[in-house]
Amino acid sequence: MNTEPLLSNLELKRRVLNGWIMLPIVILLCLGSIAMLVYSIAEGVRSAGHPIWSLMILSLFLEFCSILMFAGFFTLQPNEARVLILFGAYKGTVRAAGFHWGNPFYSNGLGQARGHGAIELDRNAGTGKPSANVGMKKPSRFKISLRARNFNSDKLKVNDKRGNPIEIAAVVVWSVHDTAQALFDVEDFQNYVRVQSESALRHLASGYAYDHGEENEVTLRSGVDEVSQALRQELQERLEKAGVRVEEARLTHLAYAPEIAQAMLRRQQAEAVIAARQKIVHGAVSMVDMALRELAEKAVVQLDDERRAAMVSNLMVVLCGEAEVHPVINTGTLYS
Repeated sequence: MNTEPLLSNLELKRRVLNGWIMLPIVILLCLGSIAMLVYSIAEGVRSAGHPIWSLMILSLFLEFCSILMFAGFFTLQPNEARVLILFGAYKGTVRAAGFHWGNPFYSNGLGQARGHGAIELDRNAGTGKPSANVGMKKPSRFKISLRARNFNSDKLKVNDKRGNPIEIAAVVVWSVHDTAQALFDVEDFQNYVRVQSESALRHLASGYAYDHGEENEVTLRSGVDEVSQALRQELQERLEKAGVRVEEARLTHLAYAPEIAQAMLRRQQAEAVIAARQKIVHGAVSMVDMALRELAEKAVVQLDDERRAAMVSNLMVVLCGEAEVHPVINTGTLYS
C-alpha cells in the first residue's frame, strides 16, 4: 500500500498580457482577415473566375483565430485572482487587477457564479431552512475572491470540560491566501471552512469548563481572549492545507443548554449570595475588632468578657443584618 502523503499545490504568481494592448491587435486581425477574404474572392473572380483559394483559406483561418482570441480577455477586480489551468495543468495565478489577455485555452471554470442574495432551500430535508452554502459562489473562470469573509456558525450544543451541556457559537474572519491550495487540495474550500470551523469549535468547547474552574484555570466565560486566541490557532492549523488564512475568531454566543439553564442560574445566584455574605462578615469582623481595640487603647470603658461578648454580638447584628436596626437606649447602668 502506498502511504506517501499527498503533495500540496503551492501558488505560482503569473503575469499575462495587458488587455488594452491586445484588444486593438485582435480587432485589426479580425478586420484584416475579413478584408483578405473579400479580396481573395473579388480579385480571384475578376482575374481567374474563381476565388484565390490560398488567400481564402488563410483568411478563414485568421478569422477563426481572431474570434478565438476574444475568449482570452478577462478582468479582475481589486482583491480578486484568477487561476490559470491549461488542459488540466496548473500554470499560475494572476492577482493584478485590471483588463488582461491570456491564452484562450485556459479553463473557464465550473460555470456561472450565483448572486450574493441567492438562497437555496434544503428541499431534500424539507425543512425550509437556508442551506449551508447560502451566499457562496462557485468559481467563474476560476476566479477567486481574496477579500476577507465572515463565517458565523450556528449555535452548537456541546459538553464542556466538566460534562455540562452548553450552547456555543463563533464568528470566523478568513480569506484565501493560496489560491492553488484552495482549488486543488480540498474539494470545496468554502464548505471546508464551514465544516472545520464547527469541528474546531466543538473541540475547543470540550477542552474548557464553562465557568467555576480551578485556581488560575482559564474558562470559556472568564477567559474570552485566551479562548478566542486558542480557537484562531486551531482553525489556522486545520485550514492551512486549504490555503486559507484566519484573520480573527471570536465567540458570539455562550450559554448553558436550556435543560440545565435554570438549575445553573440558581447555583450562580446561591454562589453570589454566599460570596456577598462572606465579604459582609469579613468586613463586620474587621470593624468590630477595630472598635474594641480603639475602646481599649483609649480607655473609654472597661469591659469584662461577658459584656465584651454582648457588644460583639450587638455589633455583628447591626453590621450583618439586612433589615434596618432601631437603636435601644439603656437608661440604667451598663450592668442592668
